[in-house]
Amino acid sequence: MKRILVTGAGGSAAYNFIESLRHNPAQEQLYIVGTDVSRYHLELSHVDKRYVVPKVTEPRYLSTLNTLIKQERIHFLHSQPDAEVNFLAKHVQEIQTKTLLPNYETIELSQNKMEFNRILRERGVPVPEAYFIETEHDLEMALQTILKHNEKAWLRAIRGAGSRGAIPVKNINHAKMWIDYWRVMKGLSYGDFMVSEFLPGKEYAFQSIWHNGKLLMSQARERIEYIFGHLTVSGQSSSPSVAVTVHSDEVNNVVTSGIRALDSHATGIFCADLKTTREGRVVVTEVNAGRFFTTSFFFSFAGCNMPYYYVKLGLGEPVKHGMKPYNNIPAGWYWVRMMDMGYKLIRDDEWTSKKV
Repeated sequence: MKRILVTGAGGSAAYNFIESLRHNPAQEQLYIVGTDVSRYHLELSHVDKRYVVPKVTEPRYLSTLNTLIKQERIHFLHSQPDAEVNFLAKHVQEIQTKTLLPNYETIELSQNKMEFNRILRERGVPVPEAYFIETEHDLEMALQTILKHNEKAWLRAIRGAGSRGAIPVKNINHAKMWIDYWRVMKGLSYGDFMVSEFLPGKEYAFQSIWHNGKLLMSQARERIEYIFGHLTVSGQSSSPSVAVTVHSDEVNNVVTSGIRALDSHATGIFCADLKTTREGRVVVTEVNAGRFFTTSFFFSFAGCNMPYYYVKLGLGEPVKHGMKPYNNIPAGWYWVRMMDMGYKLIRDDEWTSKKV
């Protein structure tokens, strides 16, 4: 029996990853160990063993993982939290089991959204107009430039998931007060933020598995609604309550060029966010290397189980999956989910409600 260790197992993204493994197309029984820094949500995880571990910033984090790897005879390690993905990629030679991580430089670049934007722009990939904010003067100049031809600008933290520190702003006062709030309350300041054009069109998410620069399988979806998006300042949370599969040559081509520009030898998981400009062009806003989107079980449930194939690939097993590089699930399949209400996969012609 394969023995898998999943870190961050108390989080929603790891929950989806584990559920994908539990519902794999081969009906293979897997032994899964979950770790987290908190014992509370770890209780909800569908694993065989649970361990509370030190934070990744603590000196004994790596030795603790290696102890568990030996104790539980782990064959493969997967991590979901960005901080742990970054750390493990940096120390991959010290991990005493198999992984399938992109190289550390790729992960480090993908987690710095401003540097990522700059590199892709230099390499000819469509990205939003964006500016690094080191001083209040930088902020004023960037907003003057962007607001000349945009109603709003998008201010956000350079690092972090879930639209961290993100807010649409219409004037310099909004932006200054927002950065000041994060300085006082969260310890961020100028140098931790970027400003980009506000993109009003459709938002897409692209999940994919690569090996040595070759795209093995992928699927794109459009985010329709966000979990608690109506309660957030930015109006979104990056994690959808409603998403729908799409087939788009433009999305597929743009994001593929972006991932190859990021890493010509891409290996492992690459999940990308894309937005549509006022003119209708699709641009890449970010790529998350080394970990899955929160809703990976959506595609697994619909028939494209990337987490399972990724584990097999990482273990060096042949992956006879019948998947294509693109469009592995029919377009128009909706994934609807809400907290404490479960989930449902609905084809576009299967809605049971009627308008009155």
